[in-house]
Amino acid sequence: MNIRVMIVDDQAVIRAGLRVLVDRDPDLTVVGEAVTGQHAVQLAPSLRPDILLMDIRMPGLDGIQATRQLLAAPDTAHLRVIMLTTFDTDEYIFDALRAGASGFLLKDTDPADLRKAIHVVAEGDALLTPNITRRLIDQYTRQPAGPGLLPATVAGLTERETEVLGLVGRGMTNGEIAAHLRLSPATVKTHVSRGMTKLDAHDRAQLVIAAYEYGLVRPGERNITG
Repeated sequence: MNIRVMIVDDQAVIRAGLRVLVDRDPDLTVVGEAVTGQHAVQLAPSLRPDILLMDIRMPGLDGIQATRQLLAAPDTAHLRVIMLTTFDTDEYIFDALRAGASGFLLKDTDPADLRKAIHVVAEGDALLTPNITRRLIDQYTRQPAGPGLLPATVAGLTERETEVLGLVGRGMTNGEIAAHLRLSPATVKTHVSRGMTKLDAHDRAQLVIAAYEYGLVRPGERNITG
């Protein structure tokens, strides 16, 4: 499996360093570099990368805006974007997830972890650590509560799918959800996959956001297990 990677960062030294690290993996190929978000939007359709390593903060069109534009365009909607941040407390994490980012990496991430992260996201999983999930939830719970829609109105989800979505929103893993609902992990995985399809979510991170936006999780609610 050859994974095509595009690097987007306004700093030449960062781009050069990332290229060296990525190219050390025989299954990864850097197909191009962009120096701004707008440059990435222009180049991606012709370079056809699978993964974008996208700096979250750039002058002009930043990484969030560029991600939103790329994932809204038919030719690049399949892309998976890993946002690059300097600090894991980046204030733009929530907006980046809403734009469709599949996860985050610190710019000083260990080289082996960087390459592993690219593989994880390329396989369709979200690169969202429990740390970031908790921060996402904490940030969302400081906002006004969602509309509290009834299960039947949640984008066509079944009652069970809606229940699973609410538990995903609390930061629970598939294994924890399976134990809580007394279902098999495979069944939970199926419900999560169907929820992603019906909500047009790129990954689990966007399911967490959807759970709050539909009012399935309320401020003050905590993770439950068992």
